Amino acid sequence: MKLVVGLGNPGREYVGTRHNIGFEVVDRLAEKLGWMRAGEFDRLARSKFDGLAYDGPVGENEKLLLLKPMTYMNLSGKAVQAALGFYQATPADIMIVLDDLALPCGKLRIRPGGSDGGHNGLRDIQRALATREYPRLRLGIDPPPPPIAGRDYVLGRFSPEQRKQIDPAIDRAASAILTWIDKGIEKAMNEFNADVERDVEK
Repeated sequence: MKLVVGLGNPGREYVGTRHNIGFEVVDRLAEKLGWMRAGEFDRLARSKFDGLAYDGPVGENEKLLLLKPMTYMNLSGKAVQAALGFYQATPADIMIVLDDLALPCGKLRIRPGGSDGGHNGLRDIQRALATREYPRLRLGIDPPPPPIAGRDYVLGRFSPEQRKQIDPAIDRAASAILTWIDKGIEKAMNEFNADVERDVEK
């Protein structure tokens, strides 16, 4: 059993905001799997685990749960803990998808564990699971330009130029998750982190 949890905030006012990029990746992954058409996830998903959940088979012997916590970002751990306990899965079976201020817009970084990096959603998941060792896929949204505060920036919407970078990145993120499910985290990291590492070297 694999669990993919996209982080974000519930409510129409947060749709399309930078902080909700995890929700968008879950939507795209559901489409890519052929489970539903664009924009149907929230309507077809079940209310479960303090979130919106949809599950089904993936590959030959794997089952996948897609989850959008509806607890607001700062309490994301509650939904993750509930789903993990229900399926008796381990933290290594979870992929958390979130926004990252420290990465250039549209860049992906997959890691098997690590710190919360100041992200409130990760911080609460770490608290709920009592471990930092769970996979996460960070999607870059650019740092906030001064004098905009980080909180205001993440709750704002992408500029038209950023949107051009984010839309294909959402598709790459969905592909990266499928690679993780099928071939493991090392393969996913080697294939999808490469563009980030090249940026760091420049």
